[in-house]
Amino acid sequence: QVQLVESGGGLVQPGGSLRLSCAASGRTFSSYTMGWFRQAPGKGRQFVASITWNGGNTAYADSVKGRFTISGDNAKNTVYLQMNSLIPEDTAVYYCAVGRVTYEYWGQGTQVTVSS
Repeated sequence: QVQLVESGGGLVQPGGSLRLSCAASGRTFSSYTMGWFRQAPGKGRQFVASITWNGGNTAYADSVKGRFTISGDNAKNTVYLQMNSLIPEDTAVYYCAVGRVTYEYWGQGTQVTVSS
């Protein structure tokens, strides 16, 4: 059974940084894409970033380009989201997901709050 466990969320001041982690287990993910999404209160789920396991190709939402970096550690089956220069608009629950054609599996989410 596939499990995704996020960690690393918390409260940070504007301009600060956080690193989220997503540990995946339950199968081999070599042909999969890992993604990060977020959902702010009262809003829909929004794509943030993605990375392919076997090629390391990345993609980012325009709103986070230049501030967030997605990376993966294949040996640990873990994907990271380094978030720098955080702004209040980044406040949301952040979810990791994995899939091939569509995102099939989702984590439980981790809260990120950017506030002074």
